[in-house]
Amino acid sequence: MKKMVINTLACIALLAMSFFLASASDPSPLQDFCVAVNDTKTTVFVNGKVCKDPKVATANDFFFSGLRIPGLNTLGISLARVDYAPYGLNPPHTHPRATEILTVLEGTLYVGFVTSNPDNRLISKVLYKGDVFVFPEGLIHFQLNVGKTKAVAIAALSSQNPGVITIANAVFGSKPAISADVLTKAFQVDKKVVDYLQSQF
Repeated sequence: MKKMVINTLACIALLAMSFFLASASDPSPLQDFCVAVNDTKTTVFVNGKVCKDPKVATANDFFFSGLRIPGLNTLGISLARVDYAPYGLNPPHTHPRATEILTVLEGTLYVGFVTSNPDNRLISKVLYKGDVFVFPEGLIHFQLNVGKTKAVAIAALSSQNPGVITIANAVFGSKPAISADVLTKAFQVDKKVVDYLQSQF
């Protein structure tokens, strides 16, 4: 009995260590900040990045009237402005390395994400100016402008390299193409449908 308890504890410890080792996130910065620069004469090389010497950084390095903020470099976050034409779509996609927070600045968006297997439940909502919605890391999500005018949103992501996989592009536009046999079985459709969809990409 004592040997079985020790073996069980050893298995639990091994499992805990494997979860710890399998954890993934952006690496912690080695300095307070790393302002991205193009001028290599006034730079330091830190953590694999070319950075402005911190001693000469100014408030303007952390400000921009748009979204190109050089001071975000190596801080583990990223921002994107998304402009939607009337009835425009940001198609179903996923960010494998980041949670996304979307803030609507203008217009009306229908947004949603799908939970993971086995439920595959759609969580969706219509957003208006000032509304905020969170898309959990790795889950398929989308945004559709349901208004007759343009819409604008700011997306903040919890990684400086969130990655993006647009589902339709990945499935029907991969190079080389995924076998039609695989896709006909996966989507339970005729090969002609798969051929047509692949031809669109």
